[in-house]
Amino acid sequence: MGKKIPRITNSEMQILEVLWDEGEALTSSEIVEVSDDRTWKSSSVHLLLNSLLKKNFVQVAGFKKTTKNYARTFEPSMTREEYSMKQLQQEKKKNTRVFSGLFNTFVSEEISSESLQKLSSLIESRLDNLDDEE
Repeated sequence: MGKKIPRITNSEMQILEVLWDEGEALTSSEIVEVSDDRTWKSSSVHLLLNSLLKKNFVQVAGFKKTTKNYARTFEPSMTREEYSMKQLQQEKKKNTRVFSGLFNTFVSEEISSESLQKLSSLIESRLDNLDDEE
């Protein structure tokens, strides 16, 4: 499974959500601009980004010229789905029934016929790969 992922604060999670939703690397100022529903200050976002950098949730993607200076751009170091999966895997270690219960609920209540077909194909493909490994 790999190393346990660190906990993140609600504000850090909100920054990640913005980066995931925007789908491109952003500067701290751009994060403030696209977050109409937040009253973040640039300095707060900068602190949150530095914390996310230390925890390996974001990475520096490059630099972008702003008015007179260059600013770092940030992107998530994992997708929203990868993050969710890591969270589930950690939870599974605590309680082995969590993952199967969540999967059962998802399949029985939250998924369309088309999605079930895609999921079935993915499962079949994974089972074939596992058989080939043995």
